[in-house]
Amino acid sequence: MTRWRCSLAGQFALRVLPVLAGGIALALALQAWLGDALLAGAIAVITSGLVLLWLLGAWLSPVRSLIRALTGTALSYRDGDYSFGLRWPRNDELGDLVAGHNAIGEALREKQLQLVQRELLLDTMVQNTPVAMLLLDAQQHVVFANVAARKLLAEGRRLDGHALHGLLDARDDALSEALRHGAAGVFSTGDGEDDDVYHLATSAFRLNGRAHTLLLVRQITTELRRQEVQTWKKVIRVISHELNNSLAPMASLAHSGAELARRGQIEKLPTVFATIEERARHLDGFLRDYARFAKLPQPRIEAHDPAVLVERLQSQIAFVLDGEVPQEPLRVDGAQFEQALLNLLKNAHEACPPEADVRMRLRHLGGDWRIEVLDRGTGMSEAVMANALVPFYSTKRSGTGLGLALVREIIEAHGGRIGLANREGGGLCVSLVLPG
Repeated sequence: MTRWRCSLAGQFALRVLPVLAGGIALALALQAWLGDALLAGAIAVITSGLVLLWLLGAWLSPVRSLIRALTGTALSYRDGDYSFGLRWPRNDELGDLVAGHNAIGEALREKQLQLVQRELLLDTMVQNTPVAMLLLDAQQHVVFANVAARKLLAEGRRLDGHALHGLLDARDDALSEALRHGAAGVFSTGDGEDDDVYHLATSAFRLNGRAHTLLLVRQITTELRRQEVQTWKKVIRVISHELNNSLAPMASLAHSGAELARRGQIEKLPTVFATIEERARHLDGFLRDYARFAKLPQPRIEAHDPAVLVERLQSQIAFVLDGEVPQEPLRVDGAQFEQALLNLLKNAHEACPPEADVRMRLRHLGGDWRIEVLDRGTGMSEAVMANALVPFYSTKRSGTGLGLALVREIIEAHGGRIGLANREGGGLCVSLVLPG
């Protein structure tokens, strides 16, 4: 059933108009009784004013209480307390205000409940994740540590408020060294086959206007051992395939040569021996490639003139130099870096049609070197590009899958990185970025 609505203006009028009418009637009555219109008017005005003030005071008293209640609930909302609600018995504008206020409170309560539930879910996930999480303030004191971090550093004890260096003073292992320096990377602890391998990731950010650091320590021993087994399986499979491809024909040719010698048909023996020699050379080259990849030494960094390096490369393989050679010295291991560029240029020639140009571009930007090898071949699909730098992965029928992997190993040993990108109009761009 719809409640009868009376606006504030109507309520004011219902209180003022009767008083005015009563004042006029009182003034007329007093004039007739006293015979003095001025005195009668004055008495009527004073009396009506007092009555009107009393009526308006009684009417505004609940309004003032409502305003105080609204002020109190607004302050509670500011402090995060949304448990309050208001009630107004009249169907007027103030009733609409109270209804809107209560609706805001209900919406805030629902939002708070959702946030609490999300916080509980997030806390449950963070506390039960196997990744150790440490949140540090600017003074390297622990602000937050999940269960994995407490088990890793303090046998399950709480770490909040402790200084990180104080927790690490009692330890002398790779874990404490990595956490003390806060450098992202992979490290191992333990001896021999009982090594545990961890990955440390760091992130710096500002929380409530203050600098904080987040450390994430994840044990990757199981993943690495599983990947190691898969890698060995792949290595064995590739080597077995290559050995079979060479040894089976060599055995067959040796048998054929023996038969030819037994029959006296020695004129065919040179062809047999030449084929055996070719397969043996191929197998020797294949094994040397694997040995070179497995035994790549640490680079001996020295300053080199990039123009001289370009001349040496052009004497071994054809390519077009795109732009000028910078004058700044290039600090690399000359032999390793030359081998890496030769691998890339050979790959570019194999990918290009005979008439297409292979180009190389050298730039020195912001202290870093960027070397690009560009071809006009077919480029790479997303699947091939995702695996192109993985050892033993090859799309060539006779490929070993070590060319780009060796380049990546050399560049990363120099502190740089390698990138692959398809070119507009076709072709591939292999970019090498090296620190100056």
